[in-house]
Amino acid sequence: MANTYTLIEAKTLGSAVAIVTFSSIPSTYADLLMKISTRGSVSGASLGYYYDVTFNGTSANRSGKYLEGTGSVANGSTYTLWGVNSPSDFTADTFSNGELYIPNYSSAAYKSAQLDSVNENNATASRAVFSVGLWSDTAAINSITLTMGGGNFVTNSTFYLYGISNS
Repeated sequence: MANTYTLIEAKTLGSAVAIVTFSSIPSTYADLLMKISTRGSVSGASLGYYYDVTFNGTSANRSGKYLEGTGSVANGSTYTLWGVNSPSDFTADTFSNGELYIPNYSSAAYKSAQLDSVNENNATASRAVFSVGLWSDTAAINSITLTMGGGNFVTNSTFYLYGISNS
């Protein structure tokens, strides 16, 4: 069975913002996939290296785990769904990349999601994070919000949301 990817919405930031929301997501696809390329406006020490993901405008009923590698340390713990971006004190003009996958987003079951993300610093301070989350709600996902942990997503950060159909 082949999968068909349909672009639902693309966003390229024309100015710095702390929150990016995709709303009015149709429930006509099997799965969702978001491609993410970001940079933060503040240093990594100011929590400028991460962003949080929520569904349908709520942070309730969320759980998750993550595994992180920083080039010199690996760790993991319980956390919500989150990804990393390149903070302002990393290599100039270098953006992170990430991929958020949400299977069965419109089903009446709880929603699982995974987010793989990595930033680059041309040094040992780079991060790679694999984050998985569970949203314990039976509502279809009709909006996705990414919120910076500190500062803003900078101009030219990009977000592409695709619907995946089984054909």
